[in-house]
Amino acid sequence: MRARRRQYKSRRRSSSRPRNGRALILSGILFIFALTLAPPIKHYFTQKAQINSLRSQLASDRAALESARKDLELWKDPSYVKSQARERLHFVLPGERQYIVTGVEGDQANTNQTKVADQLPEGAPWYGRLIASITESGLK
Repeated sequence: MRARRRQYKSRRRSSSRPRNGRALILSGILFIFALTLAPPIKHYFTQKAQINSLRSQLASDRAALESARKDLELWKDPSYVKSQARERLHFVLPGERQYIVTGVEGDQANTNQTKVADQLPEGAPWYGRLIASITESGLK
């Protein structure tokens, strides 16, 4: 009877060892499989991100192109060109007089002058005002 028990115990022990070995081999295979698949999966997600980035850039470029086409259509109109020349370049038609008003209104008039320029006497030479203005801007 003892011999049978020993055989039974030895069978149990021998049967449990291959299971641990099988689990180890299976986990090793899964680990190698994961290492094999990791770089392609990483590249896949990187390329997906690049594709999404390029799609958004393409959409913004198309919007900019549409805006440029609208501007081009505006510039084909001779009256628009005349109005822009008058506004931006101060062009006048022959026979017209142009008046350019310099200076500003109200509170903005005081912002052009510096505190030092206000403190100098009225008859001070120009270079004195220049040096005072440079000195004050250097202190800010």
